[in-house]
This record gives sequence, C-alpha cells and structure tokens, in this order.
Amino acid sequence: MNGVDFMAHVLRAPRVLGLLAILSALPVSASEPLYVKNLSPVAGLIGLPSQRDAQATPSGEVAAALYSSVANDYVNESSDTEFLNLDGETLRVALELRYGLAENWDIQLEVPWLQQSGGDLDGVIDDWHDFWGMSDGGRSDVPRDILNYQYTSPAGGFSLQDDTSGMGDISLSLNHVFYQDESSTVSLALGYKFGTGDEDDFLGSGADDAFIALRFSGAQMSDLPLTWHGQAGYLRAGDSNLLDGFQEQNLWFAGLAVDWQFAQRWSLIAQLDGHAAPLDSSLTGVGDDAVMATLGTRWYFAPHWSIDFNFVEDIRVATAPDVTFQASLRYRPRF
Repeated sequence: MNGVDFMAHVLRAPRVLGLLAILSALPVSASEPLYVKNLSPVAGLIGLPSQRDAQATPSGEVAAALYSSVANDYVNESSDTEFLNLDGETLRVALELRYGLAENWDIQLEVPWLQQSGGDLDGVIDDWHDFWGMSDGGRSDVPRDILNYQYTSPAGGFSLQDDTSGMGDISLSLNHVFYQDESSTVSLALGYKFGTGDEDDFLGSGADDAFIALRFSGAQMSDLPLTWHGQAGYLRAGDSNLLDGFQEQNLWFAGLAVDWQFAQRWSLIAQLDGHAAPLDSSLTGVGDDAVMATLGTRWYFAPHWSIDFNFVEDIRVATAPDVTFQASLRYRPRF
C-alpha cells in the first residue's frame, strides 16, 4: 500500500471523520470572549458590561456561568488640588444566567458578590517586580496587605479603610441578534444595572446605570481556527452619592478578542478592553481612559462545559489594577 492509498484508507475511518467534524464545528459554536471587569475600586462601581458572544442562547435554553476574580491595586497620586490613594484587594464572584426568550433573543442576569480588603497578594507582586527589575510605582514603600481607599478634591471625596463584603450591583440585559450568516453574528444589547450594592462599602455605586452595546462574533475568513469577538457601546451612569460632584456620567466602552482553538479541547484567548474615565479628574488612576490586556486559556472538559483561567494587566498603567487573576466555569447548551 503506497502513501496515498494509506491516507485515503485512514480518512475513510468513521472515528477520524467524527473527530474532524468535532474539530471543525467546535470553535464557531463554543467560542466566547473572556469575562473581564475593571476591578479598580472606582471603575468597578460602574455597570460597564464585559464582552460576550454575539450569538443568542437558543430559545427555551438556559446558559450559566460562575466567575471568580481577585484584583490587587496600588495607586498613589496627587496634584495641587487632588489626592488619590487606592491600596487594597478586591474579590468578586458573580453568577450569570442567560435564557433564550425566542429565536435570536435572550435575557442575561448577573448577580455579584464582592469583598474589599487588604488582601494577600502584595508580597507576591513585589517579588514579581523585583525578579524582572520592574518599577513598582512605590508599592514596596508602604505596609503590605492593608486597605486604604482615599480621594480628596475641591468637589468632594471618599474614604474606606475597613474591610467590607456583600452583594454588589445586579445587572439585567436584553440581547437581540439582528444579523447572522454562516460565519458571523451581530447583536444589539440593552442593559440596566441596579444600585443594589452598598456604596459606602464600595460594593456598588448606589445608583442605576443603563447601557447599549453592539457586539460581533465571527470565524476567521481563512482556514485558521480563529474566532473574533468585539463590542462597542455607551453607558449612562446614574447619580452616585459616593462620587457626587466629580463623576463622569457619559462613558464609552469597547473591546476586541480573538479565540484560537489550538487543540480539540483547548483554546488560547487574547483580549483588549477599554472604557472612558469614571471621574472628572486630572489624576491618571481615576481621570484617564482605561486600557486592559487579558490572556487566558479555556478547557472544554466535558460536553457543554468549559473552564477559563486568565490574568488581566493594566496596559494604561494605574487605570486598572496592577494584576487581576480570574477563573470561570461555564455551561452552554449549544456546545
């Protein structure tokens, strides 16, 4: 048997054909951007939505996800009129449910729980900076693992030094797919964040926010096993008593992600996310637009189920936490 006959014989084997079918179908149906939130103490109060797949959950089906994130933050800045110190750690756990209302329509509910504390990661991050010879922004000059959020300005300020925990701001959104072909999907989302978290404890903004988002998902227009996702949108932030006098209320947000399924059950995902500054301030940490980069991996460990592991870095330094570690467990009925 020559080489050509051998390959033809192998490709006729049902198991091989079945495997090829799985490999070709899985990226389009299962791909999803990474769940990313800016957990900086101020930006995290705002109801900015994370990226998601533009496809709607099938009618009558339920999708679910559990997200866990821990972010370590240190920013110390001042000007002639302002002072900012953000030193602490945020733990956030969120349950997300999606329900397919009808063909091309779904509704999404997210219920978060947060903890603000001094944390335990300061030493690890200091050692990381030392190992690579990186600047630490002065974090090694202050006591480790303490909580100290402070901002003062002529328009007012805020302060938090005691650990807090509790329910955050619940959000609800309606998603509609208005365009779809064999390789791409475009959807529109309308969302509302309810001020259910305690603003004095930095668990929420104490106000209701509303947003509109345009989302895209599509397979790479080539033989590469890549899937692209993107979003762009506008958020109107409600009047927060905590941020009264210095908050920005008209915020843009955007993101782009690429999912490379390099093996049958594994994906590598790279992602960029950005949004407008949450405060009207001359200080970078709260007054500049934020840009974050995320790298993660996804393991499809069973039909319908996957696990993500990823970390987030502040590409625009100080506009997001120094580092955020995240893990996600997802169930999707269409896998």
